[in-house]
Amino acid sequence: MTPPKVLIVTPASPGSRAGNRNTALRWARALGQLGCRARILTSWQGEEGDLLVALHARRSHAALRDFRARHPQRPALLALTGTDLYRDIREDAQAAASLELASGLIVLQAEALAELTPAQRRKARVIHQSVETSLAPAPPRRVFRACVLGHLREEKDPFCAARALRLLPGENIELLHAGGALSPAMAAEARKLMRVDPRYRWLGELPRWAALRLLARSHVMVISSRMEGGAHVVSEAIAIGVPVIASDIPGNRGLLGAGYPACYPVGDAAALAALLRRTLDDRRFLAGLAAAVRRRRPLVDPRRELRAWRTLLTDLGFRLRR
Repeated sequence: MTPPKVLIVTPASPGSRAGNRNTALRWARALGQLGCRARILTSWQGEEGDLLVALHARRSHAALRDFRARHPQRPALLALTGTDLYRDIREDAQAAASLELASGLIVLQAEALAELTPAQRRKARVIHQSVETSLAPAPPRRVFRACVLGHLREEKDPFCAARALRLLPGENIELLHAGGALSPAMAAEARKLMRVDPRYRWLGELPRWAALRLLARSHVMVISSRMEGGAHVVSEAIAIGVPVIASDIPGNRGLLGAGYPACYPVGDAAALAALLRRTLDDRRFLAGLAAAVRRRRPLVDPRRELRAWRTLLTDLGFRLRR
């Protein structure tokens, strides 16, 4: 049996710590376990493959278009990001066209299906991003630590937690923020916030092992994004068992569950501050968040993600290693 050749196209370049690159690398490993030969590309230039998996509707549109034109009978899957689902497919003609070009769609959490038309939903699969880790929560005792893991970009609303911190004067809390600044203005704002309140520390971009260790050594993680397709940092918090305070958006609800008790309106620093204060003052509430996160662990089990890929590829007609 000839192993299927799978081409994974992501706009994130080699060495990038962007979420799309990490997703591509993890999927390549999973496909390798299933007996496929997976190759990661930043664009498609005619490379031979039995299946194309494109990440990002707008930025991978050319790869999807050209592959379908050259190989109309071969399957081409499109994995939808947060900016795809919650902005680009309504505003960008190429992003919208990519959904129609793709023979199948992948979303990273179930609430994303609500953004698709009935016809698009019929060809969509939910594949939750998995996490493999042996880390367990080990927060410090001397101070209550909240962390933010995410690059400094507008879609992340990166300084909402820092604004909330200023509404908690005198509290024994520190906020550690790991993520690269995608513009000089963002870096300047982070440095300004550190001067204003030394309890906020921007650490810059960290390697994944260091970011995961920071997450495990925090009492809570804050994710303040305006849009997410299904943030891997939330999956990582679920896998480790760290409570999450999240902006109330579909991408976060889809991972944490519709009734998760620590969501706040997007951009509302006062509401975020109130939740931080409650986690500080009410240890029963904090324990309840930890229990709610632990109940979501089956979603991020690597075996589940592998089964989802096996089912999808089998349905596409590929014969896989048992």
